[in-house]
Amino acid sequence: MKKWYGGVLTTSLLMFLVLGYCVMRKPVKESYVTSSLYFNMTNPLEWINAMAPPAAHHPEKINQVIPAEIVVSDLFIKRNLSAPEQQSLSTWYQLKRLTTHDLVLPNAIEAVKEATVAWNNLMSAVERDKLDTNDSSIKTGKQKQCPHFLSKTNATELDASGFKLRLPCGLTQGSSITIIGIPNGLLGNFRIDLTGEPLPGEPDPPVILHYNVRLHGDKITEDPVIVQNTWTIAHDWGEEERCPLPSDEKSKKVDELDQCNGMVGNVMSTRHVIATNKSSMVQDGAKSRKYFPFKQGYLSVATLRVGSEGIQMTVDGRHITSFAFRETLEPWLISEVRISGDIKLISVVASGLPTSEDSEHISDLEALKAAPLPPRKRLDLFIGVFSTANNFKRRMAVRRTWMQYDAVRSGQVAVRFFVGLHKNQMVNEELWNEARTYRDIQLMPFVDYYSLITWKTIAICVFGTEVVSAKFVMKTDDDAFVRVDEILSSMERVNTTRGLLYGLINADSQPHRSPDSKWFISPEEWSEETYPPWAHGPGYVVSSDIAKTISLKQRKGRLKMFKLEDVAMGIWISEMKKKGLEVKYEKEERIFNEGCRDGYVIAHYQSPREMLCLWQKIEEKKRALCCGD
Repeated sequence: MKKWYGGVLTTSLLMFLVLGYCVMRKPVKESYVTSSLYFNMTNPLEWINAMAPPAAHHPEKINQVIPAEIVVSDLFIKRNLSAPEQQSLSTWYQLKRLTTHDLVLPNAIEAVKEATVAWNNLMSAVERDKLDTNDSSIKTGKQKQCPHFLSKTNATELDASGFKLRLPCGLTQGSSITIIGIPNGLLGNFRIDLTGEPLPGEPDPPVILHYNVRLHGDKITEDPVIVQNTWTIAHDWGEEERCPLPSDEKSKKVDELDQCNGMVGNVMSTRHVIATNKSSMVQDGAKSRKYFPFKQGYLSVATLRVGSEGIQMTVDGRHITSFAFRETLEPWLISEVRISGDIKLISVVASGLPTSEDSEHISDLEALKAAPLPPRKRLDLFIGVFSTANNFKRRMAVRRTWMQYDAVRSGQVAVRFFVGLHKNQMVNEELWNEARTYRDIQLMPFVDYYSLITWKTIAICVFGTEVVSAKFVMKTDDDAFVRVDEILSSMERVNTTRGLLYGLINADSQPHRSPDSKWFISPEEWSEETYPPWAHGPGYVVSSDIAKTISLKQRKGRLKMFKLEDVAMGIWISEMKKKGLEVKYEKEERIFNEGCRDGYVIAHYQSPREMLCLWQKIEEKKRALCCGD
């Protein structure tokens, strides 16, 4: 027995010595990094260079459970606000139950936490402004904080931390960043990163787009390659997208453009002209090389442009790559452009940036303000418009166009924008001033992630039945042109005031099961093979009884949450139908969810310029004619 114990002890000591030797030769930290790099086949942290690396992820801190009531408590403290200021919060306090008991939508807890920080900062700024206004020794004139464009010329050499261009109010659809430079140095590798605001307590900001140009390849390929990705402190690096595409990968479409231009990486023949004494002779195919948009020592003009589904990169006027937005990493979050690596910069220009209009220089300001809500009078229609905080231009386009219909100006129809808070203080201050000026904005007690738009639908139902009493409640977007007169005429033609869903009805759609889809729905979220009938999001109308039921159910915490808001409305109506409601699905073929066609009732994806053009055609020709082609 003693010999047996001695053998065990001797073996244990030997194992301990071997383990100690291995740890000394290869510490745990190094082993982890090495295995991680082997798994990814490339080092994603190469973009950092002299910049500080992202902090280590600490899941034990992130996974701490905090009661929802504590998270949102600061959002619903009564503030010392004037009556006009309170108008922008008509649904704010009525959504408290929603934000405390129904945090089942993706990113809901994060959105409410971030909104608490943003709201406290905004209210502190509002209080300071009031004190400054009361102090006659302080000038109260406040300059606009969101510029339309920014530029930096003669940027030449990068310093140790690279080049940074601050974007005070984020990006929006149509914004672009143009970089003119020459790849140089030993390798000619360089990186462009679009980063957001870091959260309190987090040292590094999220990377909404990491665009890495590797002229001499990497551990996967020796050929030039462009690698695109995202990074957050919570989820680390996402899945790489490479251009040229790997041989086993199919190209996806983003905004109808290829994820990677098929020319990249393909062999391109060049033509040589051989001069003689009498003539010139063209020799085809004498030399060939694989096409790549960047070349060491040669000037390139690269532009990143924000689309509706993702970010597009063109180089020297040719589309090269597309990168779809990823969840919680949306263009309005971008606050800085970072460029580092082997590139000699000539200039960087950011244009089409979101900026608010200066109300002091608007001659028709009174005509753009929302008409007062008629007391104790039932509205024919209430229209709620989805908008994000820095979409200043889109809201102004709506005010100058279809919000000028007589029915809206007279108070027969009311229109309000439903806008979540921004993580950027400047944007929130501009939004607050806009809300006070035009009196047509309803602020939402959460940060405006796409995955939470269902909460806005609920808020629209609350406003249309609890704040005002409307026969019908409509939802639309700030890039949709709505013919209010035709909507009212359609309501008269349908001739029903109960159980109505009016819009472009889809009666046989199936959930998107591909994780790559923007509209991905897992079997856990929706187990059935098909959805119940629903109306496309650019514009649909429900009768007041449906809106009232939705408002009541959310107040009691009995409303099923679903992240696709237009489908969610269909699901809610289907549940009401099962309980005895007689539902009328009224399909309107003149609602176009992908652009404009003559004779439209609603035209989606219209830029501010197109909205103004559509309104001009209606005023001058009294017809719904499209602009553009």
